Amino acid sequence: MTEEFELEMSPLSQPITVDGKTIQVDIYRGDKGGWMLEVIDESNSSLVWDDEFDTDSAALEEVKRTIEVDGIDSLIG
Repeated sequence: MTEEFELEMSPLSQPITVDGKTIQVDIYRGDKGGWMLEVIDESNSSLVWDDEFDTDSAALEEVKRTIEVDGIDSLIG
């Protein structure tokens, strides 16, 4: 028996461009658990954080911090 559930997309999901490179930041959650963070680069490579976040704003802050500390290239596959 397969259970279906809908993902709730955060309104904070957005593209971020730095140094002419763009990533799509998707923040979402299912019917259980916290917010998930996924980054998709221009080549459609996807990076999903292992940890869930209590809030969608915490997930967005994490990706912004990662870009500030490690650069946008660290999120591009």
